[in-house]
Amino acid sequence: MHLDLEIFSPVHQIKNKLFDERGLSVYIKRDDLIHPVISGNKWRKLKYLLKKAQFQNKTHLVTFGGAYSNHLLATAAAAARFGFKASGIVRGEGITNDTLFMCRLHGMNLIFTDRDSYREKPGLFNKYFGDDDQAFFIDEGGASPEAARGCSELVDELTVHYDHIFCASGTGTMAAGIANGLTQHKLSTQLNTIPVFKNGSFIAHEIDRLLTAPANYRLHTDYHFGGYGKVNDDLIAFIKQFIAQTGILIDPVYTGKMLYAVYDLAGKDYFKPGSKILAVHSGGIWGLLGMKDKFI
Repeated sequence: MHLDLEIFSPVHQIKNKLFDERGLSVYIKRDDLIHPVISGNKWRKLKYLLKKAQFQNKTHLVTFGGAYSNHLLATAAAAARFGFKASGIVRGEGITNDTLFMCRLHGMNLIFTDRDSYREKPGLFNKYFGDDDQAFFIDEGGASPEAARGCSELVDELTVHYDHIFCASGTGTMAAGIANGLTQHKLSTQLNTIPVFKNGSFIAHEIDRLLTAPANYRLHTDYHFGGYGKVNDDLIAFIKQFIAQTGILIDPVYTGKMLYAVYDLAGKDYFKPGSKILAVHSGGIWGLLGMKDKFI
């Protein structure tokens, strides 16, 4: 089957009094519009992994994630879209939620495992699928050189120069890909990334191992709001206000934290007047479903 993996992701300007007062032009790269389910960096990360699986004549995608993993859902949807079988190994005890319902709806077989066993993903792959010569290993979040390559193509799509690009970081793959793209195009754009984990400075190691050449980027580690999947009243209020004012859905795990950082840094005069800033919407809006009660 031919893999039609073309991407269209528009750029929209975000108008706000704060930005006007600081002399800033802020834009958002709408990767959330690439596909309703395989959205954002998930499509970019999976692009060359799917091509690799097809090249190797593999028909069964096996991947990993937590119970609310956007990556699991995106992989399930991609498998259904492009004719693969899919299995997801889920961290934790067996539960039912909206995300896993959508995974099953797209035909993904789910296997639950305890957190200790989950740490050894190649071992789990071999345990359940070692005798399946059609099985193709995809790491959690799609983290891989192939995923970074797909993310680097975001820079190919930019038609104007930006002084700053912002993205959220979970595995560091998206940041590494963008850094590689900036290097390839010899752009002076400052890459800023927002780790969504507490004590997120470790992300630098994950980014560095996927770089094709040394790159200059900045980690902003103070916008985790307590850790991965954690929120507080300030973040929730910001997300609700942002959605109501722009009509752009954002999630509380990744893009919400990244955009909060952009607004907060603008208020602290982090940017030079006249700066042009691009925030990358990395999709994942299905993450809202796991936190509905916090927004009521």
